[in-house]
Amino acid sequence: MLARTMRLLILVAVSASSATAQTTDDGLMLPKRTLTAGVLYAHDSWDQYWEGSLKRTNGNIGTLTTQSTTLVGGYGVTERLGLMATLPYIRTHASQGVLHDLTGFQDLSITAKFRLLGTGPTSHGAFNAFIAGRAAVPVGDYTPDFYPLSIGTAGRRASGHLTLDFQSNSVWFANASAAYMWCSNVRLNRNAYYTDGQLYLTNEVVMPNVLDYTLSAGFNRGNWRIPFTLVQQRTLGGGDIRRQDMPFVSNRMDFVRLGGGVMYGLPKNLSVQLGAAHVLSGRNVGQSTTFTSGLMYALHL
Repeated sequence: MLARTMRLLILVAVSASSATAQTTDDGLMLPKRTLTAGVLYAHDSWDQYWEGSLKRTNGNIGTLTTQSTTLVGGYGVTERLGLMATLPYIRTHASQGVLHDLTGFQDLSITAKFRLLGTGPTSHGAFNAFIAGRAAVPVGDYTPDFYPLSIGTAGRRASGHLTLDFQSNSVWFANASAAYMWCSNVRLNRNAYYTDGQLYLTNEVVMPNVLDYTLSAGFNRGNWRIPFTLVQQRTLGGGDIRRQDMPFVSNRMDFVRLGGGVMYGLPKNLSVQLGAAHVLSGRNVGQSTTFTSGLMYALHL
């Protein structure tokens, strides 16, 4: 159920001088020799979730709240190559039942983004294509065997991204992105587990890989940038949550989420961003509502 959190941590690196963002899946780059650093806060909560395809509530959970405070940074190596890094500290809390909170640092993520080609500006606008590679490794000693309160999967991940972006000569933009994530196996602190109708006499769990697609459109003018985003995630394998059972780390976690945000450049090389998103449909995830806020500082070397 923390798949939504992993997606949130991609929203990083706002360039203060122009209120433009450089994220893994957008159509923007940090200027050459620009260093950014800041913090992103996210508050995510749900009181209904999908147990397979069955939508339900759970009195042993009540409302599950996930709060993350993420250190973010970025650097424009050249006009075509940018680097990004994130390190989140996460806290989960269930309002009912006896499940205790979990807190800790999750995974350090490093991303390299490259502008593959670009055309324009033409009489209509500019088109660009980007590729990106992202790797994440756990840095905290946390357990993946306590979902939905686990703060992550405790496994290494790597992903490749392709983004196509169009910036009009007026104020609007649109882009489409696809990503494939490879997930390493994880180990549990027990010698057997049951999932997807089968008993496994081992502590190693085979994790399914993940596909996700992102469509974005919005307005970009002066210090303002207002994006709207539709995200779909599809897990390539994994079983459903068993009836009246806890989620398992390798469960299929699929969702469609709609979100929007506002980014604005402030004086003194600062910028601020606010955002909100809601899960429209899913499988083995919570129907969550997420609010994000961030403050960034840019240093032009």
